Amino acid sequence: MEDNKLFSEFPPVSTEKWEEVINKDLKGADYDKKLVWHTIEGFNVRPYYRAENLEGLDYLESNPGERPYTRGHQGGGNVWEVRQDIRVSDLAEANRIALDAVERGATSLGLCAKQVHSVDDLAILLKGIYINAVSINFLCSEDYLQLLKLYVDYARQNGYDPKELCGSTDFDPFRYALQHGRFHRGEEGDMQMACQLVAYAHEELPKFRVLTVNSNVLHNAGANIVQELGFGLAAANELVARLTDLGGKMEHIGRSIVLNVGVGSTYFMEIAKIRAARLLWSKIVEQYKPECDCPYKLFINATTSTWNQSVYDPYVNMLRSTTEAMSSAVAGADSISVLPFDNAFKKADDFGYRIARNQQLLLKEESYLDKIVDPAAGCYYIENLTNEICKGAWEHFLKVEEAGGFCQALRAGLVQDEVMETARKRDLDIATRKTTIVGTNQYPNLLEKMGDKVGAETQKGCGCCCGEQGDEVKVLRPYRGAEAFEELRLQTERAAHRPKVFLLTYGNLTMRKARSGFATNFFGVAGYEIIDNLGFDTPEAGAKAALEAQADVVVLCSSDDEYAELTEPVCKLLKGKVKSLVLAGFPKEMVDTYRGYGIDEFIHVKTNALECLTKFNKELL
Repeated sequence: MEDNKLFSEFPPVSTEKWEEVINKDLKGADYDKKLVWHTIEGFNVRPYYRAENLEGLDYLESNPGERPYTRGHQGGGNVWEVRQDIRVSDLAEANRIALDAVERGATSLGLCAKQVHSVDDLAILLKGIYINAVSINFLCSEDYLQLLKLYVDYARQNGYDPKELCGSTDFDPFRYALQHGRFHRGEEGDMQMACQLVAYAHEELPKFRVLTVNSNVLHNAGANIVQELGFGLAAANELVARLTDLGGKMEHIGRSIVLNVGVGSTYFMEIAKIRAARLLWSKIVEQYKPECDCPYKLFINATTSTWNQSVYDPYVNMLRSTTEAMSSAVAGADSISVLPFDNAFKKADDFGYRIARNQQLLLKEESYLDKIVDPAAGCYYIENLTNEICKGAWEHFLKVEEAGGFCQALRAGLVQDEVMETARKRDLDIATRKTTIVGTNQYPNLLEKMGDKVGAETQKGCGCCCGEQGDEVKVLRPYRGAEAFEELRLQTERAAHRPKVFLLTYGNLTMRKARSGFATNFFGVAGYEIIDNLGFDTPEAGAKAALEAQADVVVLCSSDDEYAELTEPVCKLLKGKVKSLVLAGFPKEMVDTYRGYGIDEFIHVKTNALECLTKFNKELL
């Protein structure tokens, strides 16, 4: 039979030919600067990849459901748990929310157990919930071992077989240490508790995962992807090493661990991160030589990011968390928890829970992401990202091991210092607007007011300024990248006077419109009133209109050439009559001259917007 291959009439094109065409199209521009992405993780991402870039990646030979499980644990389908975390301490209210969640599609519940002290308390919390059909994940308990014993009693009293119940506890000694500066029961005491939890679960709740490594704490404190993954896996390995030393079996310990990763909005990178996590975990588990495959199958719960959530333009948070949920689903996460879109500034309500839940249900029911195993498989781009993340994360893992393990690395501040250094870089990128947070440091809704909606529960941290020394370890707290800009705008909302920014547009239509747009965006993120104009025929007409508008700030918007005829007369007419004169742009050769005329500030793409607007707030509010 004749072999008719699709597109066989087209000759193959070599990489050299592709590069030749690309360089021709660049017309002399720097290839590296224009097309290569230099990630904050420290590696470079090419603009395209080809089959030849996959050579040497051994794990590509494995199928889904086979070690090293890069392609997921499932051989058919891509089923994940739709998890709804309900951090409400009132038991009856938490039960009401949980019942509604289950009725509307949730298959996994995260429930705050802080107020659970008896079987009767569990009866209130779990009333009407079929715990053999829903995964129950306990959060916030002071004594997880006692809680599990109560749960087993509750199950038996209500006719359930504890050995068939699925779920987890959020016992994580490392997160507690990072948040409080000390281990809850002391380092040894926490490890003993972890050992007891694993032993009890093995006997009574074999399908329960009782140890959680919350690497999302690192993510939400500003860590990059390789730091979160490398340090998170080092924490998981510390649990395995310490508990096996205490007599635990790897087969029991490994399958008791949940890795709770934070998922940000760098879509393909986050897909690659979850795939890399399974690959590296298999590499770690191999060293313990378990007698079965169970410990290799790392259970990954993906939680959408809080780091990139914003108070202003909050509906954009829905877009962010949708891409994050998609990344998690495509990567084959075992369960996904989408946080309510308004989580940054208020307690979750029914609407927020509903939207968060439906984002996942749409990915299942309308996008069919649960029908295909490892949809990212074979994608040259994602496979190479997976490999690069593996290499970077493994370096961080080895660094922790060389420091004596995760506990010693925490005590030495190694983990905290590295995360805080990355957080500082990310904060600078936000301040200079290299990183865009839509609605916050770019493209603000000028009419939006959020001051009356922001409650005491607004999620705020201290960002990269944390790191105060606790009793045992440095503290590392989560924060949101948008906080500093939000505070600027909230200051404006609370002030008695809202500053007016007058855009004095002049000359070349294209340039004045471009620069007035830039200035609107620049001052708009601080919540100032912007007075735009169609353009003035003379500098004098523009200055007169600015005075009539009672402007606080006047921004000159024109071309570099026309600033030569605009700046001096405007400054003569307005200096001392408005609080600040600003020029949009940076005509390098004339900066000193224009400052001499009376220009106070130049705003341009390299301006540190946060620093500049902070200065304006101090002068104007």
